[in-house]
Amino acid sequence: MLPGSGSRTPRPESSAPTADGARVLPAPGDPAGGVRTEFASILFGADEPPRALPAEELAAVFHDLHLDGIVAAATEGRDQYDLVGFYGRLLPSVAAVRFRQEVLRDMEGAAVRAAIDAFAGAMRRVRALESQGAKLSHPLQRAWYRLESTFEYTAAVGALAEALTDDRVASGGLRGFRDFLRAYLGSTAFRDLAGVSRSISEALARVRYGVFVRKLRVSVEPLQGERDYSAAVAATFERFRQGATTGPRAAPRDLYPEVNHVEEQILDRVVLLFPDVFRRLVDFERRYRTFVHPAVERFDREVQFYVGYLFAIAPLRESGRAFCYPDVSELSKSERANDTFDLALALQLRRGGATVVPNDFALEGPERVLVVSGPNQGGKTTFARTFGQLHFLAALGLPVPGDGVRLALADHVFPHFEREEHIEDLRGKLMDELVRIREIFERATARSVVVLNESFATTTVDDAERLGTRVLEEILRRDLVAVYVTFLDELSRLGPGTVSMVSTVAPDDASRRTFRVVRQRADGRAYAAAVANRYGLSAERVRERIRP
Repeated sequence: MLPGSGSRTPRPESSAPTADGARVLPAPGDPAGGVRTEFASILFGADEPPRALPAEELAAVFHDLHLDGIVAAATEGRDQYDLVGFYGRLLPSVAAVRFRQEVLRDMEGAAVRAAIDAFAGAMRRVRALESQGAKLSHPLQRAWYRLESTFEYTAAVGALAEALTDDRVASGGLRGFRDFLRAYLGSTAFRDLAGVSRSISEALARVRYGVFVRKLRVSVEPLQGERDYSAAVAATFERFRQGATTGPRAAPRDLYPEVNHVEEQILDRVVLLFPDVFRRLVDFERRYRTFVHPAVERFDREVQFYVGYLFAIAPLRESGRAFCYPDVSELSKSERANDTFDLALALQLRRGGATVVPNDFALEGPERVLVVSGPNQGGKTTFARTFGQLHFLAALGLPVPGDGVRLALADHVFPHFEREEHIEDLRGKLMDELVRIREIFERATARSVVVLNESFATTTVDDAERLGTRVLEEILRRDLVAVYVTFLDELSRLGPGTVSMVSTVAPDDASRRTFRVVRQRADGRAYAAAVANRYGLSAERVRERIRP
């Protein structure tokens, strides 16, 4: 049957707009509630909007840098918000990055985070009520679901506006949205929505009727002082209770399933007894088919971009891993990062209790390219991915792994990793590498970052050195920031623009990798000699063994 809604009191309807806040322009029938403000987005400030990366480029960077794992962790359980697309839109300026960083700093406060989580939960209930109501066949039941969803909505908006106080939020994004909410709460449209829904709810709470069964006749009549047995029935069955429910609130379909044919007949007769209040209920449902303000709806979705990422990295922070808001620049290409690590790998390993090895790097003055060499399986590729992840996440305005991170703001991050050969591809592996590198140079700008991993490893040493030298010279000529993983020590000594980084082994055991990548002169021969000595393959030992 139609559930009784009871008497509700929505949260205070509000305070007046601030001097620099929203202006209220009443517009009857406007789904936006008649409110126009300068607030547009909690993700994108007034700066130039970001440009979505091409699908092919985005697929390559997600795959090669394992950003797909990071995005999966940050969007897990949030499919309804459709957040993945936000990770493909790098921010165009330092101002846009700082806009997001300030919002995230506010959201790291417990009170603000709790308020946003409560708001998100209420908005999910609004959508659940709307979805369930749309499936019901009885018009009065549908109308009641609309009434319930407006209560959830008005209460959620009021509570969030009340929670975003000056001592809790300092960011332009959240203060702007708070000012919009205050203007919206004071608008005629919102006051009408809250007031009419409260009035109808109070009227429904006063509806009292009895269902009388006399032999084979069932009648529905107004109560005439008959005794209410509900309290007595509840007291009788109290001893059979299994304990209070502590889980989440049941879904609407579990609370109020669709009326059956008997309940429908009873409800129809109740309507005949109290026609005015039910007419008002039906009119309310028709009038407020759309009642969620577009700015509120957009905030509800966009703020989950922040919430999801903070939630994903929280376990790593709690375990002691460093995260920081990077200092980004559109002009300087001096870079530094301390104790940074591959975030995708860290998220994957934490489930098994393992940890990643942090590393440092720096680019100063004319230095632009980190040339990483050393033994296989020593962490070179992981280091390259880390470098690419840092620049990509920083350009999204997100906290990055590490401490004291300073980066050039990237407009693109171009990875170049080995691809599997396909029988239908007639170009060959080397040709495919050359074509992909040429495409990178065609699309790269002075603000792009390039990540090359084991390029030209399938060709001869001489060809690999010659091609690698040409590529690095072009990177330096274009003044790009890059990391280049190679098995050729010589590439690290091309001039002041390159920095040699080496993946190291344990001092007492050359076969054991430390996964530390340090700034030092590359000398692959020293590593080869250490391995040869360990396994008795040095020149002296070999001569001893073959000596007659």
